[in-house]
Amino acid sequence: MKAVVMAGGEGSRLRPLTINRPKPMVPIVDRQVMAHIIELLKAHGITEIVVTVQYLANVIQDHFGDGSAHGVHIDYSLEEHPLGTAGSVKNAEHLLKEPFLVISGDALTDFNLGKILDFHNEQKALATLTLTRVPNPLEYGVIIVDEEGHVTQFLEKPSWGEVFSDTVNTGIYVLDPEVFRYIPKGKITDWSKDVFPQMLRKNDALYGYIAEGYWTDVGTIEEYMRANRDYMLGKVNLPRVGHTEGNDLWLEGDAEIAPDAQFIGPVFLGHGVKIKSGVIVHGPTAIRDYAVIDSRATIDRSIIWRNSYIGERAELRGAIVMRQCNIKSRAVLFEGVVVGDQTIINAGAVIGANVKIWPSKEVDEGATISSSIIWGSQGRRVLFGRNGITGLVNIDLTPEFCAKLSAAFGATLPRGSHVTMNRDAHYTSRMLKRAMIAGLPSAGVHVDEMHSVPIPVARYITHAIGAAGGIHLRLSPIDNRVVDIKFFDKDGLDIDTTTERKIEGVFFREDYRRVYLDEIGRIADIEDMEETYTNAFFKALRPDALAGISRDFNLVIDYANANVSSVLPNILRKLEVDVVELNANLDDHRLFQTQQEFDEGMERLARITPVLGAHMGVRIDGGGERLFLVDDAGRRLQGTQALAAITALAMAVNGGGTVAVPVTAPRAFEQIAEHYGGKIVRTRATLAAMMQTAATNRDMLLVGDG
Repeated sequence: MKAVVMAGGEGSRLRPLTINRPKPMVPIVDRQVMAHIIELLKAHGITEIVVTVQYLANVIQDHFGDGSAHGVHIDYSLEEHPLGTAGSVKNAEHLLKEPFLVISGDALTDFNLGKILDFHNEQKALATLTLTRVPNPLEYGVIIVDEEGHVTQFLEKPSWGEVFSDTVNTGIYVLDPEVFRYIPKGKITDWSKDVFPQMLRKNDALYGYIAEGYWTDVGTIEEYMRANRDYMLGKVNLPRVGHTEGNDLWLEGDAEIAPDAQFIGPVFLGHGVKIKSGVIVHGPTAIRDYAVIDSRATIDRSIIWRNSYIGERAELRGAIVMRQCNIKSRAVLFEGVVVGDQTIINAGAVIGANVKIWPSKEVDEGATISSSIIWGSQGRRVLFGRNGITGLVNIDLTPEFCAKLSAAFGATLPRGSHVTMNRDAHYTSRMLKRAMIAGLPSAGVHVDEMHSVPIPVARYITHAIGAAGGIHLRLSPIDNRVVDIKFFDKDGLDIDTTTERKIEGVFFREDYRRVYLDEIGRIADIEDMEETYTNAFFKALRPDALAGISRDFNLVIDYANANVSSVLPNILRKLEVDVVELNANLDDHRLFQTQQEFDEGMERLARITPVLGAHMGVRIDGGGERLFLVDDAGRRLQGTQALAAITALAMAVNGGGTVAVPVTAPRAFEQIAEHYGGKIVRTRATLAAMMQTAATNRDMLLVGDG
């Protein structure tokens, strides 16, 4: 059997480790990650290997050659541009005429491949996915199999509310060449997003094998450190080079060690390492070939790559020092520090926790460095969370950070694109928005300024004027020290994770596009926004429904002192609805409310609504995207209760129909649908997923999350 080792990964989240080398060439203790995979394949009798390469392909080809030095035969399949996990294997189709194994060249594992192959053959499977159990499945594709091993469900990178299993996809597959019919030639295609879901829909023989043993995806600095630590602690059952001595000391070849050096294992020393007098090394620590640790230096839980020098009395605590670095006397490197290739840290310098220093830099003598050099001021591995990009104002989210962030967004869009800019009424959002406005024109992107309108209006106008995307800044509804930055796509929907990763990639690499003088973007106000939105609002409603409520519907609305009060009252007046307005004045000091203040406001609304004989009381949140309801008797409806009521009303009026709710909603929705002859569709429990469901299923009555 042949194996396909996927080794085209750029490893952007591992930077600066992967600036001068592809991800599979990052060393774990005594070998590169991919060399560990080759040893695993050899141990199971697989010596015919196809390696797919793309990013810095020559580094892999030069190191492994034809594979003879490693006891295997290697053919290479070169991608001219990234084709995705399945597309890269499709590119090597001419080399794969029989069932084959696919394995990642940038993960560390000791799985028994023989058992996986036996399972595949016994089940007569078209594809067998190797699964493993992990304590935190959020960063992986979760997969469910039945008792016989049939794959029954996929979910890519779930939130905690969506986690239904701890069995995740390891990226190790046994495949029949028939699977190539699902992969278009030369197009970006992914196994877990494109190919396997198709096979599942067609009821192909798709199986999952839950493997025992060690597996980790070496995708981030933290995971890289953990993989090294686990390997040195003996948790990974793979062949090792060299020999062990007392005190958990493990040597590869010759090392020069002073008699009074102290080792508290496990410690790995590569060939030609020099350990001088008075050095103390606490494990797990790996010191690779020809590194020099000078007198009385202290190394604690660190990784030092080949040909680096650690000076006299220097201290490393949980740090990574890459190739050919010079860490001079009395320098201190704290937890999570990464020092790039050929960097000089001069005497007495202090590098603060989690600082990343890009290759070929020099830190002055005695300097204290608290932010990363050539990476930006944050030292964050990812930018985006559930609510977009969030952070403390003037600490995490500074004007310079925001200018770089918008420049990164602009770099992902074509020159000459338009982006809408919007904010809530708060002064912190205003400050940061102005910084973001500066970044976009530098990338050749025009800014369409909205100033301050509700989020639904911003979403609609972004789509209506043909903008390539939009940005909205708002004070966080849960913490008045925090601002949320939301990004929209051309349809006004939240951007997808692929776009988020593109923005992060540009931001962390600082790969901004700087256009020439005459290409700099322009900034202009959008005219007649409220009129455009209001006209579209009425066009989207049924005239007979409007006639049914005009002049005979009474509301109490609490605008929560936000900018919804600048748009919605005009719409309600045109509907001739009788409205009593509360908190309709814009007040940036009242945009954030504590839970107690919110509850007091809802109690006030609940008391006022029945007294005024109103049909309903409504509170709208500051962004205009959430409703809190009170009925005509002054009873507060909880979120799921309100969604259930509206679902029942919609189905009653339409004689059934389809409503989408998140996977976390109770089973009562199915009972409602059964009563009215309707149907419930379950979606992922994120706003972006529900928006996409609504955008692609226009015949649905309602999509809501409560």
